[in-house]
Parts: sequence; C-alpha cells; structure tokens
Amino acid sequence: MRVLAMLHLYPPTGNAGAEWAMHTLLVSLVQAGHEVDVLIIEPSAIEEPYTLDGVRVHPRRGKADPFEWLLSDRPPHVIVTHLMNTPRATILGRMYQTPVVHVLHNDHDHEKSWLQSGPALVVYNSDWVRDSCLSWWADTQIGPPPAGVVVRPPVIAAHYETTPGDRVTLINLCEKKGARTFWEIARRMPDVQFLAVKGAYGHQIIEELPNVEVQECIPGDQMRDTVYARTKILLVPSEYESWGRVAVEAMISGIPVVANPTPGLQESLGTAGLFVDRNDIDAWVAEIRRLRKLPVWKAASKRAKVRAAELDPTPDLQTWVDAVETAARIKV
Repeated sequence: MRVLAMLHLYPPTGNAGAEWAMHTLLVSLVQAGHEVDVLIIEPSAIEEPYTLDGVRVHPRRGKADPFEWLLSDRPPHVIVTHLMNTPRATILGRMYQTPVVHVLHNDHDHEKSWLQSGPALVVYNSDWVRDSCLSWWADTQIGPPPAGVVVRPPVIAAHYETTPGDRVTLINLCEKKGARTFWEIARRMPDVQFLAVKGAYGHQIIEELPNVEVQECIPGDQMRDTVYARTKILLVPSEYESWGRVAVEAMISGIPVVANPTPGLQESLGTAGLFVDRNDIDAWVAEIRRLRKLPVWKAASKRAKVRAAELDPTPDLQTWVDAVETAARIKV
C-alpha cells in the first residue's frame, strides 16, 4: 500500500504533539510493510527531502506538488491528513478518486464540519472527542456518520522512560497551556525550583524569577533527557486538551501530573490524575506542597506508572494500521 500524508508541518521542524503523534502513526504503517511519503504543504526551513524512521518526507516546492503525486505512475492508494490541511486534502481526494483518512485531534466546530466532506475514515484521538463529534452529527446531519475509530496519541515508552528529576515543570508557556497560572504558582513558592519549557506554538509568556529556569523549545524526540529527567511533578493547567500527550509521556517515568480537569485530561490520566481548576492558584500550591512529601509522591508515582502501562499503544497502532488498510480499498 502506498500512503501519501498531506500535512502542513512535520518533525523535526514541526515539533508539536500532533506532529509527533502523526509521525508515530506513520512509522507504524512503515513497520507494517507499507510505503509512506509525507508531502509538506507549507513552506519550511528544510528544503531537501529526508527520511525519518522510514517515513520519506518531501518539503514544499510549489502549488503543483500534490498533483505530481496524484498523477504519477504510482499514485497513492490512500491520503492521510490532519489539522489545517484537511479541507485541501479532501478536495484533492475527491478529484482523483483517492480515499482520505482524517486524523481528528480536537472537537472544535470547524473540525466537526470536516466530517461532512465524506472521508473514508475518521480517526478520533479520544473517546470523548468521538462522542462529541458524533453527538454533533446526530443533531445536524441526516444519515450515518463516516466510518471512524479511536486511536489514542501513541506514546512509545522506550522513547520517554527515565529517572525523574527535582523540578516542577510546565511545557509550553502560552496562555492556553496555563502559563499565567504557572508563573503565579512559582511566585508563591520561592523555595521550589521550577522548569519552564518553551512550546512549539503560541505566544510564549516569559517572566524572570530566581526559582524558574526557562528552557528553549525541545524536539519531541529529545524530551526524555532534557525535560522529563529533570522533572519531579508535571503541571498541565491547560484551558483545552483533547487528550494530553505530555501527561502520558511524563507518567511513563512515574512523574505525577497535576492538571486542569478537561475531558481529554480526565480520560488520559484516569485515576492517576490529580485535578485542580486552572484558576485556583491556592489549590495548585497546596497540591504541589502535598506532592513534595516523599510518601505522597511515591504513591502518586506508582499510580502514574500503572496508568501509563494501561495506555500501551500497541493495540491502538494495530487498530490504526488495520483501519487505514481497509480505507485504502474503498472505491471513491
């Protein structure tokens, strides 16, 4: 099977969680014996083709790029896409009678509307996103929704497992990820050492506090040694998380996660999650103080490891491979 992934960004220059999740999905297709090419639609700093873990990546040359692939002697059997490039990939799939797979990371209204375009397959990143989208479909559409499966953002344990450090950490210092909450917590806890890691997107809110080290944005495949090996407690005070990949990455090493109770974080963290409203600074301070007591931390760490083991991506990746292979056989 020949797979063409039409994406706006890709690792290593595309360094957000969605891009690394997509990369892991595409690598699983390579490991299943399929040919996978990524066509980057947006201009990037990388100009030459490269191969990453068996996935062949082709930087943008011009607007005609997709047509060269779709009109070639060996056109793709299926197109995979996500995020902002979904509408364009869908149109091209219809034009060239190629099945399109939508990977859906969120339940925002504009993303729900993409379901109307008739994809061969929708891949939801969590149960709650699937339920939200299907509820919307039931309220607004006539007829059955497109075929869909749930594949949680896959996190390979060997890529992240380490010995936790001593810092209280936030990853991505933008407003929506809870940067203002983080800085206020750090101001109220001058005796605690914090790690503030710049994110791959969004305006980064930077302050100068003597107990906070600010770290530059880290490539996703280097997070183990540069972030998680320095982290004792991870904070995720996000306004919106459809899943919460960094939370799962941290739990693999037994790092407790304190999080705002979004539906996605409640689903990903399960009973290992320590949930605090993102606007209740006093509660965040109290929870961090409680976790700094060694017996409390050890118990929370054990729960985190158990939950991470429950999220072993092996069955999800098999579901993904099987579903894409089925979608590729659909006649458009």
